[in-house]
Amino acid sequence: MNRFFTKEKLATNEMLVVYIIAALSLLIGVVNPAFFTLATVIGTMRAMLITAIFALCEMVVIVSGGIDVSFPAIAGFCLYFTISLMNSFHIDNVLFAFAFAGLLGIAWGTLNAVLIGRFKIPALIATLGTSSLANGATLVYSNGLEISNIPGSVDSLSQKYLFSVTNSMGGKSAMTVFIILPIVLCFLMHWVLKHTMLGREIYAIGGDANAARIAGVNVKKTQFIIYMSVGFLTGIAGISYAILMRNAHPSNLMGAEMMVIAAVVIGGTRITGGHGTVIGTVLGVLLITLVSNNLIMLGVPNYWQTFAVGLIIVIGTSITSLRAKKIALSPKI
Repeated sequence: MNRFFTKEKLATNEMLVVYIIAALSLLIGVVNPAFFTLATVIGTMRAMLITAIFALCEMVVIVSGGIDVSFPAIAGFCLYFTISLMNSFHIDNVLFAFAFAGLLGIAWGTLNAVLIGRFKIPALIATLGTSSLANGATLVYSNGLEISNIPGSVDSLSQKYLFSVTNSMGGKSAMTVFIILPIVLCFLMHWVLKHTMLGREIYAIGGDANAARIAGVNVKKTQFIIYMSVGFLTGIAGISYAILMRNAHPSNLMGAEMMVIAAVVIGGTRITGGHGTVIGTVLGVLLITLVSNNLIMLGVPNYWQTFAVGLIIVIGTSITSLRAKKIALSPKI
């Protein structure tokens, strides 16, 4: 039992985030006891849902030595064009909605992969370009107007719940079935990263792409797999967001990239690549969500919440950087 509570494991980046989450939760709960209810848990998990999918995708990209800032624009493109097409052709099919949004995401992911893997454009520049293309195309097509009429069978998914709870005041909180998506994705990504050759190649490329190439890793092929998979999952996240919000807005998700990248880095993923975990990423998302959604319970005005998130980002990234430097300088036995 003691091997699970060694000094090294209790001082990992993931555990540091756990300590911060516990302290913040205790502070909020002391000020407002309503925080310690099942309704808060449900609300927090719902708020994390789409962000967690984005963060898991971003984590894989950063681990591979890249970075992706195009996913909010791609998700917006996928959700808007899918709903618009379904309305135009009177298609009312759940499977079609997810499949078509996923295919659109793959197309954008392939473009990212071509720019980064084939033309060797830096990932930040390439994904900034595709972000502008995707968002611009959506705005031109939509004229900035949202779609409020979602196809019936697709819209009905927003009312599907795993369970619901009723508080003493009669208020009801329900857990959406969409929470299954990030949970399944967590297990899938953990398995791929830890137990497959593809996972080892992703870490190897992020650690040193040239060394990985010399060792026999097909860097270009791996990058294509990464960005196409991320594109597919981004499309799925986009259509899920549209269903949960019960509308398709061309720019609702824009601006989410900084918060997502912050959650990933706070969770211990090194921005330089080669290191990152699923559990750390989920913890980072949870911390950012708690700060963003619950500081108001402490009487903190909304405009201070951005400052608080920024402070956590600076502290979190500094700790991650210092730990990485300490490990690099420690004597090898």
